[in-house]
Amino acid sequence: MSKQASLDNLYEYDEEFKDTIATVDAQGKRVWVYPKKPSGHYHNRRIVVTVILLSILFSGPFIRINGRPFLLLNIFERKFVILGQAFWPQDFFLLALLLITFFVFVILFTVIFGRVWCGWACPQTLFLEMVFRKIEYWIDGDANKQRKLKKAPWNAEKIRKRVLKHAIFIIISLMISHTVMAYLIGIEQVKQIVSQPPSEHLAGFIGLMAFTGIFYGVFSWFREQACVAVCPYGRLQGVLLDKKSIAVMYDWVRGEPRGKLKKKQEEAPKGDCIDCKLCVHACPTGIDIRNGTQLECVNCTACIDACNEVMQKVNLPTGLIRYSSYEAVEKGKQKIFTKRAAAYSVVLVLLLSFFGFSLATRSEIETTVLKVPGQLYQRTDDGHITNLYNIQFVNKTFEDMTLELKVEDEPDAEISKVGAGDQLVPSNGLSEGVYFYKNAI
Repeated sequence: MSKQASLDNLYEYDEEFKDTIATVDAQGKRVWVYPKKPSGHYHNRRIVVTVILLSILFSGPFIRINGRPFLLLNIFERKFVILGQAFWPQDFFLLALLLITFFVFVILFTVIFGRVWCGWACPQTLFLEMVFRKIEYWIDGDANKQRKLKKAPWNAEKIRKRVLKHAIFIIISLMISHTVMAYLIGIEQVKQIVSQPPSEHLAGFIGLMAFTGIFYGVFSWFREQACVAVCPYGRLQGVLLDKKSIAVMYDWVRGEPRGKLKKKQEEAPKGDCIDCKLCVHACPTGIDIRNGTQLECVNCTACIDACNEVMQKVNLPTGLIRYSSYEAVEKGKQKIFTKRAAAYSVVLVLLLSFFGFSLATRSEIETTVLKVPGQLYQRTDDGHITNLYNIQFVNKTFEDMTLELKVEDEPDAEISKVGAGDQLVPSNGLSEGVYFYKNAI
């Protein structure tokens, strides 16, 4: 059988996947997904990656770099700290440049490696698949037991399991919400909210409860719909991926035509796929990977582990479903670094270089000089020009600073603060003063 014939055979099994999603039925009602409990080579490595990433996530608010937070995204006070570097509204250009650089990196990474981020590092996938569903397997059992429990009457056993499971879900949601708030307003502020009565920090308390409700709703009910229907990154896959991009792929050349495994060999030749559908049962978004790359696929590798287990049992080579590309399956060769990837790489290097230069050369004190309203310059009898200026200082550092002003390139010029006292600018704050300027004509 030719490769093209195998490909045609692949898509004749289930054409409706192109027009519908697996989690919604013909009447528009949601189809609840009960994925088979995952296990295998890739799943074990995902557990290790999850432990590392979640450890970093929950410890992040406590990490300090030169006394500064590891990451702080305080949108309320318009203060941002990224890897110990503070950014203020006056640094909007740098923040915009950083975001553009990040987006180009995401595009480059996706063009080459597909949705590896979604399956291995996205917080939605990590919490749902590696935390909440693990608890569900522990309390309710595997997929078949979960289906039976849902249909069972509300007896003492079902109530006990439901209360225990959702109580744990709420506790974990509380932990996540406190961590997110620590990244938004700082760990010290969160400690105050937690240690004092809600009436003392009503806005913060309401924020924590709102975040807890959102996380609980997403991970206990909304689940995979966040990836399928909400996440914009998933929707961009049709634009970012091409035939050379690496993704979880079914090898239709080797697997088709699929057929049930029988003791007696049939006359018609068959591919290696025995149509056991375990790859479908293991998928957390309910798709059939044998239909090709789909927007619902998050590259979680559950289907790879399920298929490899079956291949080992029937004494066939593993890798019928694997990380590969359309072109690699079709032509038998893989080329990762394409012209498209090279172009994105050049843009990324240029952006990183420009951002690094801008960050290294930015000033620690931002100064805005404005003339005092209604005040004109004056000529004095001794041949000088005088004027008054309002000067605002923004301290971008984490230390208080006492400033002394001088006029460069004008050695005879004098500038002095109106009123007694030095110009003190607090850390992460601003200060302003009125200054008297005098210079010879």
